[in-house]
Amino acid sequence: MTRTIDMIDRNVTALRAVVNGEVLLPGDEGYDEARSVWNGDIDRRPAVIAQCTGPEDVAAALRYARAAGLEVAVRGGGHGYWGAAIAEGGLVIDLSLLDHVDVDPVARRARVGGGATLGQLDAATQEHGLAVPAGTVSHTGVGGLTLGGGFGWLTPLHGFTIDNLQSAQVVLADGSVVLASATEHPDLFWGLRGGGGNFGVVTEFEFRLHEVGPIVQFALLAVEQDRAAHALRVARDVADGLDRTLSPGIACISAPPAPFVPAEHHFAPVVALILIGFGDPDEHAAAVAAAKGALQPLFEVVTPMPYVALQQMLDEGVPWGVRSYTKGLYLDELPDTAIDTLAERLPGRRSPISEVLIFPLGGAIADVGDDDTAFGGSRSLRYVVALEGIAPDPETFAHDRQWVRDTWNALRPAAVHDGAYVNLNAEFAGDSLRNTYGAAKFDRLRAIKAKYDPTNVFRHNANIPPA
Repeated sequence: MTRTIDMIDRNVTALRAVVNGEVLLPGDEGYDEARSVWNGDIDRRPAVIAQCTGPEDVAAALRYARAAGLEVAVRGGGHGYWGAAIAEGGLVIDLSLLDHVDVDPVARRARVGGGATLGQLDAATQEHGLAVPAGTVSHTGVGGLTLGGGFGWLTPLHGFTIDNLQSAQVVLADGSVVLASATEHPDLFWGLRGGGGNFGVVTEFEFRLHEVGPIVQFALLAVEQDRAAHALRVARDVADGLDRTLSPGIACISAPPAPFVPAEHHFAPVVALILIGFGDPDEHAAAVAAAKGALQPLFEVVTPMPYVALQQMLDEGVPWGVRSYTKGLYLDELPDTAIDTLAERLPGRRSPISEVLIFPLGGAIADVGDDDTAFGGSRSLRYVVALEGIAPDPETFAHDRQWVRDTWNALRPAAVHDGAYVNLNAEFAGDSLRNTYGAAKFDRLRAIKAKYDPTNVFRHNANIPPA
């Protein structure tokens, strides 16, 4: 930072005069709330927070940051693991006021503000029986999730979130506002679909929507952790044989103290196979029956469920303000050696909310070519593994953070490479980001970065440096 906080305080009057939203300094009412993010391990104090109401406010904030010599961070939903939304001593462009979701049910399109959450998106689209593939936690921001790729329960049927992105309104580093689409600034549109927040501030997304719900079929089959290796093998084999309308997930978790869990199993460590049905209920029932016969679960939940409830199902396990650290892996297969390693290491967690999530992919993601978007990974990818240390207190968090790192290292021999999905990493080291994208795609992203952000204004992220 090239100017002191006192100088910023004296000069912020000019910024307040041109920004329609609030401009907050340390000590102002609302400042502490505005600087808070989902990950409670992040505690940073920006010099200025500009709560923007549109692209003009964003452009003014960028001009101010450039004049003041301040590092820029962009806050959408504030849900990132390593705090990209908040720059210590810098300027935060806060998009939380840009949370509109405008649905055209006839055209099956939604225009979504850069500060909207998945919960807001799902609520608005489900009013019309529509949805866009997105994440699995409703308080996640649409912006960060989309720019990294975005996947969830609908992905086997309808692809990544970026595969359903039609256009994006972007404020560039120089303050100009452009629309990126397949026909306008197609190079920027390509880079936005997986390249993260490296190229500008997206103030509005336009998505293609699909008929979904409002009721879907849900099944959770839980096996005690002592039989983790068996459960993981069965879950892998079940996931490999499913139709696109059946979406699987594998969760190594502690059983929640929920009404559907027998009281004697509350907080018991389990491996759960989750099967979501978006098609024929009878096909879902048959798949569940086959899986149940092989697993012999400790307990089960099989029920119809509103799609919006499915999208909120994991919220309580990752509450706002909890400390969190994650490392991800890409696997082309889930070999027995990796399963045995994971089963051996699962008891090492201390926190009841630390977890391992395995997302079997496939289906519709392979309908899009590897080079058609900037997604950081192959379209033939079979598994994304998320190792998550989550705890409310510092001591337990420190232990489980190290458990994540050690478990990640133990599983590395089975991984495609050291890179992984950009939204599931708390840090990037060495060549891991280049490995994530691959050399050719990474170099293409660097060239786009050089065109749209040559001085690397947007660097407080999983940064792709300009060529």
